[in-house]
Amino acid sequence: MMYRRHWLPMDTIMMTFRELRTIFLTGLAVVLPIVVTLWVLWWIGAAFETFLGGMYSAVIPERYYFPGLGILLGIALTLAVGFMAKALLFRSLFAWWDTVLNRIPLVKTIYGALGDFMRLVSGDAGEQFNRVVIVEFDQPAMKLIGFVTREDLSQFPDLLDDSEVAVYFPMSYQVGGYTLFLPKSRLQPVNMRMEDALRFVLTAGLSAREAPVDDRA
Repeated sequence: MMYRRHWLPMDTIMMTFRELRTIFLTGLAVVLPIVVTLWVLWWIGAAFETFLGGMYSAVIPERYYFPGLGILLGIALTLAVGFMAKALLFRSLFAWWDTVLNRIPLVKTIYGALGDFMRLVSGDAGEQFNRVVIVEFDQPAMKLIGFVTREDLSQFPDLLDDSEVAVYFPMSYQVGGYTLFLPKSRLQPVNMRMEDALRFVLTAGLSAREAPVDDRA
């Protein structure tokens, strides 16, 4: 008794592969952020545990050490530094340290960029860093979300006037960005939190929790 093989049509096979690819990418979109977040948290925790836990166990009897103590010490140390940075007594000390690091070649590039970015995200850079605006352009017709980073441009007296401010426009997924000096009259305030606006721009609008609201409406 002979059996005849039945081959699936090529269109059916290709459709199956496309469906599997779509399902795989959907699963990857769910899994990847979780994996990256857990990996970053694990890396920070492991660094705290290795460095601080090792230092603690070197000076304190081993019976007082337990797994996870380095992580607790790291959290406590970070909170302590944050409180100290807010206190007037230590601000001059941190400012001096900041000045020293910003004078070292190569170090100042990395340290300065990371420091400015963290101050921008944490909202610790002052009120001007928390201004979210929309700028409308005519040619071509489009609107861009930007962040006012500096209003005092007195260091450019011959190029800019008091009516202009610096506005930063980041690109999606932080592949780059650019700063424009624009008149204040061109800026439309947006009723949106700094964190939500930054997330909206960096993810190309995919993870926005709130839609931008034009105050003129």
